[in-house]
Amino acid sequence: MSKKTKVNAAILIIGNEILSGRTQDTNTSTIAVWLNSIGVKVEEVRVIPDIEKTIVDTLSYLKITYDYVFTTGGIGPTHDDITAQSVSKTFGIKYEIHKQAFKILEAYYKPGEFNDGRQKMCWMPENANLILNPTSGAPGFNVENVFCLPGVPSILKSMLGGLTNTIVGGEPIKSHTISLRTVESEIANSLTKVQNDNQDVEIGSYPFFHAGKLGVSIVIRSEDQSKIDVCNSQILEFVDAKKIEVVER
Repeated sequence: MSKKTKVNAAILIIGNEILSGRTQDTNTSTIAVWLNSIGVKVEEVRVIPDIEKTIVDTLSYLKITYDYVFTTGGIGPTHDDITAQSVSKTFGIKYEIHKQAFKILEAYYKPGEFNDGRQKMCWMPENANLILNPTSGAPGFNVENVFCLPGVPSILKSMLGGLTNTIVGGEPIKSHTISLRTVESEIANSLTKVQNDNQDVEIGSYPFFHAGKLGVSIVIRSEDQSKIDVCNSQILEFVDAKKIEVVER
């Protein structure tokens, strides 16, 4: 894959606890920031329940639509952890004990602690590649372009480093932020004009509330620093003309 290729990904968050609001999803942000840094753009994120048919149907679509798919959740030891068997069904391959995963976990737990529940974490699609887990032993896995990670944020984060050489990205996506003491309606027309003049650059505006005052952060994103610089100049030009204060966040 050449460095000029645009590479994309989808993130699939699996778990009733996210949908119910009991658990807050931070994994999307962690994965997206990491993927951006290696030149992969996240184009879709979905959150679905622990229901096999839903997982299989969603994965079947995402894996042919995007270069990479990252799932989080559902690979633990309990009855509702059904991601591994759902991935096996999606690819039409056998669901079985992964010998290498079994050895890793057998060595990780004290004698007598490697019970049936924990052994469930060794069941994976046949010939899956392991994603090693430096934090808690239990590995994730990948089949073709689908990468399955645990839902626990600290564990997930610790496993991404081991994947960096596996993912082939394009140019890393750079970003630049300008924070202004203003409201979105004040800059909307001017910002739209800059966006229209620079259509291959992504420009977003995000309101914030800081130290008791409202403001807007404008984020410019591109693989090309010179294009960011052009947009930055055009934005600062209208900011200056409107006498809007630039603030440090």
